[in-house]
Amino acid sequence: MTYDTRPSATPQPRRPWPGETPDAAVPAATGAHAPPGPGEGGGPDAAQRARDGGAPTAPRPRKQRDPFFDNAKFLAILLVVMGHSLANLLDVPVAKGLYIFIYMFHMPLFIVITGYFSRNWTFAGGKARKLITNVGIPYVVFETAYSLYDWLAGRHHLEISLLDPYFLTWFLCALFFWRLSTPVWQQIRWPLAVALVFSLLSYMSHLGSTFDIHRVIGLLPFYVLGLMLKPDHFEMLKKPQARAIGIVVMVCGLAVAWVAKDHMAHSWVYWKSPNSSFGVDNVTGTAMRLAMFAAAVLLVAAFLTLVPQRRTWFTGLGATTLYAYLLHGFVTRLLQFTGWWGSDWMHTVPGMVAVLVGAAAVGTFLCSKPVVKCMSWALEPKMTWAFTRLRKPALTTTRQPKHAAPAEGSAPDVPAGPGAPEPAGSLPSAPGGRPYPPA
Repeated sequence: MTYDTRPSATPQPRRPWPGETPDAAVPAATGAHAPPGPGEGGGPDAAQRARDGGAPTAPRPRKQRDPFFDNAKFLAILLVVMGHSLANLLDVPVAKGLYIFIYMFHMPLFIVITGYFSRNWTFAGGKARKLITNVGIPYVVFETAYSLYDWLAGRHHLEISLLDPYFLTWFLCALFFWRLSTPVWQQIRWPLAVALVFSLLSYMSHLGSTFDIHRVIGLLPFYVLGLMLKPDHFEMLKKPQARAIGIVVMVCGLAVAWVAKDHMAHSWVYWKSPNSSFGVDNVTGTAMRLAMFAAAVLLVAAFLTLVPQRRTWFTGLGATTLYAYLLHGFVTRLLQFTGWWGSDWMHTVPGMVAVLVGAAAVGTFLCSKPVVKCMSWALEPKMTWAFTRLRKPALTTTRQPKHAAPAEGSAPDVPAGPGAPEPAGSLPSAPGGRPYPPA
């Protein structure tokens, strides 16, 4: 059975309304069909198909990850693991110089990249839920796990405090607060300057150890710097001439760290203590902090010039660096609890090299798929059962029906005519019925 379709009528231009130009009433001759009206398959999809000439809308392609940033994050996490391993070998001069060099920029590097990918963070679109499940819950899990691990290894008392981050969990605590503050920094005219002032002021007094607040505020400028960066800034670092400059800067930074190891306390690079802890006044401490900020920014930029831009064998591991960050502490703590760091062979230059190679291997393994599959319940829990739809505030006032009957015992509203008394509490009326403005 076949059906004959009636040819569609040619649309006629409507007559212009009074005061409307004739051209405005005629549809533009674009060659595209007008969107169908009600009952003719209208709607956003149909309108889009009409604009595309009737072709079905193709699904939006999935955004590809930039291998440059995954490569950078993987290499950065290796620096973190190697740095925590060198912390037990600071009696070796080469290890101490390398330790200060790594600590000058490895966490600022992570924080800048984190800030860059947090530029569009808001409380909408499920991002607040993801902040809870991917940052808040892992903080609670690993703060508890490390405290239990420390207690079972020989501490005399069990202490689990979510207010005092243990070991490396401070980063999750800081990241939680930084993400929450993102909408604020996106609306300030000079966010980096304001964050830098807050950071410098925070080191002028002792703020306590709650939430590792000195690190939260002190390292905040690196997060805000990441928020301010644009793709064009990273494209500049990818140029061949930038790589040559980056190599020079890295070599100079290594030389400065070698000299500084004998003239500064290495705890400066932890960013966790006020100026008074180093026996300096606030003027000297502020100058030191500014020099550290400048050195960190230069080293971060120089390091990024050396990062491969194409896909490599470790590019896929860069997406799971948080696993290596949170899990490698159990390995370094195990070597400390069992006394392995006291072995004489480790406290030599060959022993230091062996430790660095082992640390790189551990960091690589902890980013691998088997580890991710086994530990995703702790680092990326789904927890859909714990959330509900966004609760909206209830209206506090109820609107009166338009034609509601007057309450019993009340006088009906009578239109006031000329000379009628003014209602109590109202402004006196001027001629013409308009109220006088208040004095």
